[in-house]
Amino acid sequence: MKTKLLLLILLISVPTVSQSQPKLDDQVKPLVASFKGKVSLFAKNLDTGETYAFSADERVRTASTIKIAVMIEAFARVAEGKIKWTDEVVLTKEKKVSGSGILTELSDGLHLTLRDAVNLMMILSDNTATNLLLEVLTTDAVNARMEALGFKNIKIMRRIGSGGESVAGKDPENKKYGLGMATPREMVLVMEKLERGEIISPAASKEMIDLMKREQGRNAIGRSLWTVPMASKYGALDRLRSAVGILYTKKGKIAMAISCDEMPETMWSVDNPAYLLMSRLSEVIADGLASK
Repeated sequence: MKTKLLLLILLISVPTVSQSQPKLDDQVKPLVASFKGKVSLFAKNLDTGETYAFSADERVRTASTIKIAVMIEAFARVAEGKIKWTDEVVLTKEKKVSGSGILTELSDGLHLTLRDAVNLMMILSDNTATNLLLEVLTTDAVNARMEALGFKNIKIMRRIGSGGESVAGKDPENKKYGLGMATPREMVLVMEKLERGEIISPAASKEMIDLMKREQGRNAIGRSLWTVPMASKYGALDRLRSAVGILYTKKGKIAMAISCDEMPETMWSVDNPAYLLMSRLSEVIADGLASK
């Protein structure tokens, strides 16, 4: 009996190796090799546990995918009773920042609820809405929340544009990351915990996933898989494209995070080579990690 128990313990303690890794390497590595830039990714079938990793633990620039962390902090504060969704922020000329979103086109003096700001940040990736939220939440609080949840490598450095530097953002070593840093593995873990209802509460997690399912724009992960539901957040910054998402395929919920950086030129087009690569990678990975 003791021998059987010992064997069982040994079997449980031995780390499992994803059977999909070698098969997917044969397809992913040639795609990555043909891309002019640096690629990092991690993916997991949330139903089977099968994973695929390619430089998955390398810290990367996040661009707007860091807004997932800001969203989580906002939901956590509401759950703690420290803020209310009906609390308001006011749009002014000085608070408008360029880039994605719609608020730069709207009138000064506009009053927005915090919930409106979160929706704009996640659905339209509105930069101004993000900064309005960060004035309330603070960048350090976002990072403290990520630490508390076990995400040691997910950090926001400052507000978009400038100002509101976090402690992490003041570290000279982190200046190269710009707005934020993360690893593909940890970003997938965030999505997994959200999908499993393990961040804040099952209800709050579901609400955040539902919000991410309404992101407008599908240029990267799942670009060609229009019939597959997806919860996502993408980011773009000069020579970087980043995307995080869950594809709800018929053969499993496939979570993935892909970073494509150091492209040789800046190209603001939906046909950016990084978007096209991420689209193809998402097809290959979704198929490779599909449950049999």
